[in-house]
Amino acid sequence: MTAPIGLIAGAGRLPGLVAECVLASGRDVVVVRLAGMADISLERFDGREIKLGALKEVIATLRARGCVDLSFAGKVERPDFAELGLDDLAMTHLPDLLTAATKGDDALMRRVGDIFETEGFRLTGLDEVANDLLCPAGTMAGAAIDTIEADFSRAFAIAGLIGEEDIGQGCVVCDGLVLAVEAQEGTNAMLERIPALPPEVRGTPDRRRGVLVKRPKPGQDLRMDLPVVGLETFERAARAGLAGIGLEAERSILVDRDELKRRADTLGMVIVGLAADGQVP
Repeated sequence: MTAPIGLIAGAGRLPGLVAECVLASGRDVVVVRLAGMADISLERFDGREIKLGALKEVIATLRARGCVDLSFAGKVERPDFAELGLDDLAMTHLPDLLTAATKGDDALMRRVGDIFETEGFRLTGLDEVANDLLCPAGTMAGAAIDTIEADFSRAFAIAGLIGEEDIGQGCVVCDGLVLAVEAQEGTNAMLERIPALPPEVRGTPDRRRGVLVKRPKPGQDLRMDLPVVGLETFERAARAGLAGIGLEAERSILVDRDELKRRADTLGMVIVGLAADGQVP
């Protein structure tokens, strides 16, 4: 019998969708729900709720269920290590975690991954366990992209630049002008800033301009963290007056694809899976 996949679940709908993909593939899944973050709906899956700092309990739970492969899904806010109530195993790794945390989210996630690999787990990316959720290449909604194709390319390039410094994954560009880049506030909070900008430099819901692009950071460990766009991000992009959303194809997650397409078509917005060079296929 194939061993179940362990899934460490943070906030949002993504963990539930990933768990469903695993079950649909014929494998069992054990969901470790991070206390105070994971949605209560995840209780329908085998697993238990555990505090973020209880590292020994997480490992013991996964081992008891026979898990070797381990995946991560869902939003996890950067922790306040002083408030986590770390167990003794977590405390032994605290100096390395604190050092990694000063370098950026990817560095921190890599260090967390190293801990689980040292404990004998194999990190398994969402591209392996939830392939159906990956953003495909090409235009999925909308048709008229000629006027924003250059914005997609520039936003893709800028997102790569900030990603090289482990700052963020997203960028908003309108008519060649960079309106916002993502840092610790996250994509949704970044988009909330756009309507406060002068109308001369941005679009509006009545006259859409500009695009959001999300892509992995160059060299990012894709087993731990893929860019995600779902309905919440889409609605904020729509309210910000953007004309399109682009994700790097096959290296990003698109949640609720059919509903996103329906809403985008209704609003006249473009959703596209970009090639590895940032171009529209």
